Amino acid sequence: MSVYDKLQALNISLPPVAVPAAAYVPFAKTGNLVFLSGHIARKDGQVWVGQLGATVSTEEGKQAARAVAIDLLGTLQAACDGDLNRVKRIVKVMSLVNSTPAFTEQHLVTNGCSELLAEVFGDKGSHARSAFGVAQIPLGACVEIELIAEIE
Repeated sequence: MSVYDKLQALNISLPPVAVPAAAYVPFAKTGNLVFLSGHIARKDGQVWVGQLGATVSTEEGKQAARAVAIDLLGTLQAACDGDLNRVKRIVKVMSLVNSTPAFTEQHLVTNGCSELLAEVFGDKGSHARSAFGVAQIPLGACVEIELIAEIE
C-alpha cells in the first residue's frame, strides 16, 4: 500500500507548505537527507496555544503533536518533489513541548507524531527521537516538532 493509500485510509489531506514566519526556510536538503524546520501546532487554522500541565492535557497535547505531523508531511512532500513514496526513512524527530516545570509526559505528547509517522510509513517511519519540555514556544504554541528524513 502506498503512502497516499494510507493517508486516504486515515482521511488525511496534506496541507501546502506554510510560509515561514521568520528568517528561515521550511526545509533544507543535503545529500539524501531532508531537514524540516520546526512546525508549531495548529488547530482550526490557528496556533494551538497552551501549556502542558496547566491549560492543555496530555491527550490534547498528543492530538496537537499529531496535527504537527500532518503539517510536517505536507512540507516533506514538497521536499520530495511532490512524492512521499520517495521517503526511504524517517530518521529523527525532535519535539519541544510547552510545559510547566512539573510536567513530565513530553514523551507521551510526542507519541502523537511518532505514531502517525509509523501508520503512514510502516517500518520506514520508525525513528530516533527527542522530546523536551520548554518554558515557551513561539506564538505560545503548545508543541513544536522538527524532522529529519532520508529520501531516494
